[in-house]
Amino acid sequence: MFDAATAAPRAAVPAMPRDWRPALRRLGVLLVLALAWEGYGRWIANDLVFPTLTDTLAAFWRLTMTGELPARAAASLEVLALGYGAGLLLATLLVLFAVASAFGSEMLATLTAMFNPLPAIALLPLALLWFGLGTPSLVFVITHSVLWAVALNAHAGVQAIPPTLRRVGENLGLRGWQLTLRILAPAALPAIIAGLKIGWAFAWRTLIAAELVFGASSRSGGLGWFVFERRNNLQIDEVFAGLLAVILIGLVVEGVVFRVVEARTVRRWGLQR
Repeated sequence: MFDAATAAPRAAVPAMPRDWRPALRRLGVLLVLALAWEGYGRWIANDLVFPTLTDTLAAFWRLTMTGELPARAAASLEVLALGYGAGLLLATLLVLFAVASAFGSEMLATLTAMFNPLPAIALLPLALLWFGLGTPSLVFVITHSVLWAVALNAHAGVQAIPPTLRRVGENLGLRGWQLTLRILAPAALPAIIAGLKIGWAFAWRTLIAAELVFGASSRSGGLGWFVFERRNNLQIDEVFAGLLAVILIGLVVEGVVFRVVEARTVRRWGLQR
């Protein structure tokens, strides 16, 4: 007869930490894409059209060891930081003015409706005419690509704050900047971070497109210009290595930088799951 009291307990199977599951799912997606890349490259068997992943990784490693690819990436990121920072500063000023007055809110709504649909790359010919070939033109178009996305999301996040939350802060004696910093800003933070992520994506692809299509930063020699040069020389494996560097930088910023910011702010505060 079975005795539950004397039965040997089953060995507990440790559950996988939930924090690792999203990372493993992303790793699985990347593995599938890598296998598809390698398989298609071997099937087409034409390095001038589509090199294999192994050839691309070999070129990536070679260019990294020589220091050329890191130097090109650093040049692009330096320009990006200037444009992104300028866009954030202008967006902050616009949002503060919009929050402080009804006129500012209408002005921001009108400006975003006018300029947000306008592709930043379409302004590059004018920027080249106004500022010449080089970094100032790129900073101008990057600022445009960042400004409206960040301002629109931040202002929408502030407008979505429940009036009850505002009254709670006022009942606690918070006014002006204290109310903004302690109540409004944390409540709107998920929308603000979403705007920062969208602005980053817009800025990064605008920069690479400007370097690639117009060669606007040929003096600084960023990643886009690197791809353009290698394409002219028919070094297609190095073209793909440059594109891989663009993708990897995007993955690091999205998957590490913004994820850490979200984990230490909105998720820690219970504003986002």
